[in-house]
Amino acid sequence: QILLVESGGGLVQPGGSLRLSCATSRRLFSISTMGWYRQDPGKQRELVADITTGGTTYYAESVRGRFAISRGNAENTVHLQMNNLRLEDTGVYYCKAGSRWSTGSWGQGTQITVSS
Repeated sequence: QILLVESGGGLVQPGGSLRLSCATSRRLFSISTMGWYRQDPGKQRELVADITTGGTTYYAESVRGRFAISRGNAENTVHLQMNNLRLEDTGVYYCKAGSRWSTGSWGQGTQITVSS
């Protein structure tokens, strides 16, 4: 079981930026894939971005060019830099250790609200 703790959520105006962080209890190099997911009320969690140990990244179409995922191996932390935020980016963001096809381990989630 990998423990994950997210931080960095909050309220931001459209066009603003936020940086999410996910601290892991295990060394990052031992986790093949780390990802960020968003869940809207009444909907399933959707993949926003993920990154492998080799640095290969994936972004959902809606965030490509605005969000950037990175691995801070020294700190065992994964970051999601979110720029030019839109109203539709609002939701609860979860960090996951494991590929998108695995059960994996999840953090507790952090709320992002984009509102004017």
